[in-house]
Amino acid sequence: MARDGYVVPPDSQVVASSAAVKKKTQSPRSWILLDASGQGTILDADKHAIMHRVQIHARDLRILDPLLSYPSAILGREGAIVLNLEHIKAIITSEEVLLRDPLDENVIPVVEELQRRLPPSNLILPGQHQNDEAGEEDESPFEFRALEVALEAICSFLAARTTELETAAYPALDELTSKISSRNLDRVRKLKSAMTRLTARVQKVRDELEQLLDDDDDMADLYLSRKLAGASPVSGSGCANWFSASPTIGSKISRASRASIATIRGDENDVEELEMLLEAYFMQIDGTLNKLTTLREYIDDTEDYINIQLDNHRNQLIQLELFLSSGTVCLSIYSLVAGIFGMNIPYTWNDNHGYMFKWVVILAGLLCAAIFILVMSYARYKGLVGS
Repeated sequence: MARDGYVVPPDSQVVASSAAVKKKTQSPRSWILLDASGQGTILDADKHAIMHRVQIHARDLRILDPLLSYPSAILGREGAIVLNLEHIKAIITSEEVLLRDPLDENVIPVVEELQRRLPPSNLILPGQHQNDEAGEEDESPFEFRALEVALEAICSFLAARTTELETAAYPALDELTSKISSRNLDRVRKLKSAMTRLTARVQKVRDELEQLLDDDDDMADLYLSRKLAGASPVSGSGCANWFSASPTIGSKISRASRASIATIRGDENDVEELEMLLEAYFMQIDGTLNKLTTLREYIDDTEDYINIQLDNHRNQLIQLELFLSSGTVCLSIYSLVAGIFGMNIPYTWNDNHGYMFKWVVILAGLLCAAIFILVMSYARYKGLVGS
């Protein structure tokens, strides 16, 4: 094709077309959308659609990218909670949960648990009067129920990995203690590497929970329902229109009303409910970390024991080398004396000097034995050989 006197090669057209098609058909990340009733919908949405839906920035969505290595994080935003805990990468709002990679084998149990526990136990059915106000008071906000499922799943997952590692590590260490071999050493080396990686993963989750517990403002940012109620009027047509899109109208209005009243009273900084929730799972993940710490100490003790054994074997070899060296010196002296006198002393089987060489050999042997005993006695006196 000619343009302004220039001809575009056909190959360039094909390359440009392929690049455009590739850009348009980039595979979007798979998400599952779980609403307040526990119903799940698979979404094939790109990052712009997700950002527009939950109103978060690109840097927050980048934290959930599995291709990028970001540490564990629980971040409170204006209208969402960004959750990155190992394989659980989710965005929690006051009405729905967006969970990444729902077909992953580790994520499927999380989806099932969310579908089971997200619907409130006091969901008001059509035609049912609101008589159980006390039970409704005890119902946790939607975002806390979703957050609890994620924390429970990640703590249980890491605890299970720790138990598997303990089951494999302790017998391997005991076998290495009883028999030091290349096979056992390589097995323990691999287990120690796996333990180091698992400890780092558990430590990241624990540090994130500890950092969140230490900051009341960060915990207050996770109260999405409270912020939503504080930003929206509790009565009037505006409230009715806003809540008409929610699948749980009665419970949402009731929780929003109570959160608004709490805000008016000045209780917007009350984070006791979330603090108790986080402390429970902090204690659980801390217990998992303590198990790994105990395993590391056991491995260190085993290594110390093996080093002591190797040092003992090394000392025994040194002692054996000392014995052999002393014996070699004494035999060299004996051979030297026997060689010198054997060449210069007349020796025949029939004359009077027939037994002279015998006494030279005997005396030389006794002298070498005495030298060997003196060397060994001196080495024992100096502590170079054991008793």
